[in-house]
Amino acid sequence: MPETSAETRAEVVLPTSALRDDIAFFTKRLNMRMDMIFPADNPRVAVFSGHGLRVRLDRDAPGEAGRIRLLCDAPDAFGDGADVLHAPGGTRIELAPLNPPLEMPATAHEFVVRRLRDKAPWVIGRAGMHYRDLVPSRLGGAMIASHIRIPDGGPVPDMVHYHKVGFQLIFCYGGWVDVLYEDQGDKRRLTAGDCFIQPPEIRHRVLEASEGIEVIEIGVPAEHITEIDHNMTLPTGRSDPDREWQGQKFVHNLAAGADWRQFRIPGLVARDTTICENTGGVASVMVVRKGAGDIPWTRHDGDILFGFVMEGATVLEGEDQAARALEPGDAFVIPPGMKTRLSQVSDDFELLEVALPGQFATRVA
Repeated sequence: MPETSAETRAEVVLPTSALRDDIAFFTKRLNMRMDMIFPADNPRVAVFSGHGLRVRLDRDAPGEAGRIRLLCDAPDAFGDGADVLHAPGGTRIELAPLNPPLEMPATAHEFVVRRLRDKAPWVIGRAGMHYRDLVPSRLGGAMIASHIRIPDGGPVPDMVHYHKVGFQLIFCYGGWVDVLYEDQGDKRRLTAGDCFIQPPEIRHRVLEASEGIEVIEIGVPAEHITEIDHNMTLPTGRSDPDREWQGQKFVHNLAAGADWRQFRIPGLVARDTTICENTGGVASVMVVRKGAGDIPWTRHDGDILFGFVMEGATVLEGEDQAARALEPGDAFVIPPGMKTRLSQVSDDFELLEVALPGQFATRVA
């Protein structure tokens, strides 16, 4: 971009068929300010500003009538019950909520197995990161599970941002990554086996990653908005581990020194990442290993039960399904009520399990 000391500004040019009537509409109905009008004896151009927008209405501009999307705290009140307003000169004004409520689609339950060997494509996403979709159907929009990697180590071209989500997990599968979080002190380093819970709308920024960094990210719902915060600087200089965002606390769980206990399914042991407790039961995240004894057939009554094999091997058996041999990098989803079990579990087996909600029942089938 060429360097210049001159002031610059941008405006949107919209055609109008009734400029004189538009002046009253834009100033009185839309509460915008008129900044310019010409020529005086027979106006053909008027410029208005307001709501973060500068609009140039031009009687001679080519094209069809334009459209403005106006975000309001109370669209019904602003529009007197209408969600669309029409300017006399043809401009369409669509009223929408400034902060729309998060929509949580109903889960479309299905049995899913996604193998790394199937070579699903990696796509380049935000900040140059590579994404592999672990649940292609996304269970009807209820969740997204991504295997993310950054091929080259070093600084990450990220900005302070936040996600409008119901739940979001970042689990480090390999390497390390440094991240800054709002009101959580200085940078946090996530290493293999560690995880973050990013509460809804917590501001954060990825700083740097090791070569070959890989993480598993779970987001609910599947489609959610990422917004850039141009005003906040991280770190904030504060550390408040008890702060909550929409009832959830930030969690930085470390693999080192974890306490391994009997898992809810016999024959397996697990370490609890404390995520169920700190999200108020929204989700549970466990790391599971082989224990002692046989693993029985079971059924669960949760909504979403996702697994990702991190180490070792096993065979996933399910009623009315062919047995599936699983290796590192493979993922699966078990729908509620389906009878399944893990068999032929290797001694070095390690599984990441994510469940929503965090508290649900499992019974031996």
